[in-house]
Amino acid sequence: MARPKKTRRRRTSLIIPHRRTLPGAPAGTIAVDPSAPKSVVTVMAFGPDDFVERQLDDVGTLKGLLVSHPVVWVNVDGLGDAAMLTALGEALGLHALAMEDVVNVHQRPKLEEYEDHVYLVLRMAPWGEAQTTEQLSVFLGNKWVVTFQEEAGDCFDPVRERVRRARGKLRHLSADHLAHALIDAAIDDYFPVLEKLSDELDTIEEEILQRPTRHVPERLLEKRHRLLGLKRALWPLRDALAVLTRDETALVGDEARVYLRDCADHVVQLLDMVESYREIVGSLMDVYLSSVSRTMNEIMKVLTVIATIFIPLTFIAGIYGMNFDPDRSPLNMPELRWAYGYPFSLGVMLATALGLLYYFRRKGWLGEQKASGGQE
Repeated sequence: MARPKKTRRRRTSLIIPHRRTLPGAPAGTIAVDPSAPKSVVTVMAFGPDDFVERQLDDVGTLKGLLVSHPVVWVNVDGLGDAAMLTALGEALGLHALAMEDVVNVHQRPKLEEYEDHVYLVLRMAPWGEAQTTEQLSVFLGNKWVVTFQEEAGDCFDPVRERVRRARGKLRHLSADHLAHALIDAAIDDYFPVLEKLSDELDTIEEEILQRPTRHVPERLLEKRHRLLGLKRALWPLRDALAVLTRDETALVGDEARVYLRDCADHVVQLLDMVESYREIVGSLMDVYLSSVSRTMNEIMKVLTVIATIFIPLTFIAGIYGMNFDPDRSPLNMPELRWAYGYPFSLGVMLATALGLLYYFRRKGWLGEQKASGGQE
């Protein structure tokens, strides 16, 4: 299912956001971005026979849902409400250092294990006009999962529908399986992005082979820049998932760990695709430069042939343009007194030009080069 359309702030991954925490501030200080959207908190509490979904305005009601339901998923869209984020962190006992990382959205993917919960940072794939990934923070506790997103709009609608309509086993499983479903959805969301990028590279390749334009290098560099951003988002995620699946933690059961290993395998597949496309971008740049060079060589060859042909013609015309007087000596251009002198000089020029063209053709400098071993 396609991700809902959303409007994102345009950023380039070459620009690192400034850390808003002042130097010397206590560790765990939540300093939100003034331009960040206001936080909207939604909660889904469910079990095999019960399901509740609503917007959470009062964090105090969260305790009752945790008691009455086996699994609770809290999703926060927007990181602009420091009071709401602080209250939510205190209600669930989220570590202050992790909450500080939630609002500083330039974090690289990583895994942090605390006493009673696990904190995973990953990057969601860019969609639409967005050129950069979006930070997704996932907290896993004993009976709950909390996700923090920079803005509204994500790839979790299939997971929500599975919970709402009781599809599959998700409503019969624990919170670690919900965490796996969310992580798996975020990772699989990269595949359509890379498939679209592959189609764009195919289009550029056809353009290079048929009629390359001067905008091709710019487009290839943009694709290379995007692939570099995807690599930065996926490479550390592979290590984070490896730690999560390898280390023994009471929050992740053996069955969920098997599914998380599958997520790690998907990340490896994505990294292979990214590396392959980066090599394709480099190859296309080489093909473009070779095509431009070949075109320039063809142009220079034509101009050289024209200049070479006109050199002897200019020489002949220069001789007949000299002011020799045939009346002073019979050796001074007797052709000037000849009735066919002018046609003769033109004939010499034409024969010279045709002779040069024939010579160039025999050498293979005009038209297709003859195969080696063939007769000239």
